[in-house]
Amino acid sequence: MAIRQIQVQRFSVTSSDAFENVLARIDAAVGHPDMAAFRTNTSKAKTFADLEKVIQPGLGSTGLMEFARYDLGEILRKQPGSAAPRCVRLVMGNPLIMKQMVEQVPDAGSYAPVTVLIDERADGVHLSYDRMASFLAPYENQQASLVASDLDAKVEALLTAAAVGQV
Repeated sequence: MAIRQIQVQRFSVTSSDAFENVLARIDAAVGHPDMAAFRTNTSKAKTFADLEKVIQPGLGSTGLMEFARYDLGEILRKQPGSAAPRCVRLVMGNPLIMKQMVEQVPDAGSYAPVTVLIDERADGVHLSYDRMASFLAPYENQQASLVASDLDAKVEALLTAAAVGQV
């Protein structure tokens, strides 16, 4: 049995804009493929070139796509009602970026695609993300770390732009 200690860095930015506006900006910048069709077409791809042809149309302007959305606020609102803060967890990424990391560090598959949390608090809408480079740092693989850092830059640029209304 092996246990690896991982120290995670969390990036967070706060927006004074309305929750729905911030979320709409992220939605506009991230691809939203039909995931059932995406899985089917991914399985049917015979070559890497075929796979790229399946993936590319599903990517948004950021080079990222949404894989899943969890409306945590829906659960939170069941007891106190509409007064509960909104909170959405997005699972997003790019399978081609994931491939580059997992080829070098198989454990990267535990962290990709990535999670973004968008939640309302008293001081505004928080957009948070755990940096991929921090997850991969203990593995000491320079190539995977470079890919992870590039992914972090993409996600952090998206969150920053969505927070200030520049997506």
